[in-house]
Amino acid sequence: MKIELFVPCFVDQLYPETAFNTIKILEKAGCEVSYNAKQTCCGQPAYNAGYWEQAKEIGNKFLNDFSETNYIVAPSASCVGMVKNGFNDLFTNTMVHNKCRSMQSNIFELSDFLINVLKRDYFGAELEGRAVYHDSCSGLRECKIKAEPRQLLAKVHGLEMLEMKDTDMCCGFGGTFAVKFDAISSAMAEQKVNNALEMEADYIISTDLSCLMHLDGYIQKNNIPLKTMHIADVLANGWLDY
Repeated sequence: MKIELFVPCFVDQLYPETAFNTIKILEKAGCEVSYNAKQTCCGQPAYNAGYWEQAKEIGNKFLNDFSETNYIVAPSASCVGMVKNGFNDLFTNTMVHNKCRSMQSNIFELSDFLINVLKRDYFGAELEGRAVYHDSCSGLRECKIKAEPRQLLAKVHGLEMLEMKDTDMCCGFGGTFAVKFDAISSAMAEQKVNNALEMEADYIISTDLSCLMHLDGYIQKNNIPLKTMHIADVLANGWLDY
């Protein structure tokens, strides 16, 4: 199966190892992964800030950077959610309407793709410790992902998964929300981190590095003994045979 990898811009710039781990996982699952180095952004920052014309320009580039026939997989529910939902506002009843609909049907967040398309939930990963899973707003509400990451994490050797209180509550990032309403954003991050600490967790795991980046900022600032990990980094951890 041929897969086109979509690496969101902030993953490319700040967390490239997660992108490489996504490739490792897909290849271990038997996929042929291709990457178009000309790709940039899905347009979500401009779209969320209300600059729809600029978002449309970036979105058009996205539609040209990927094909209509192959699966597109990304380690980000937020960016996948933008394509699946935000593109409706930008491209419905336009000349690229049909092309957009084809891509919306073929794009998947990583855990969704592994479970619901490839039917794979075990990759031989190992990680010692206790962890909680954070349901990102985009993953839960836009991509409808809840059981999939938990099914994958349940098969990680040495990892004890716990359900923290208010796991489906927003972490407070929300893109420009964290800039415009920094006090509220920080308080929401504090609440999420405290919920994880109540479970005596070593890790907070999620499908979205944007959430994890926000939470890790609060953790680092307050010297809290807690780590954040993207699910791709967890699933690629501890391999002995790759």
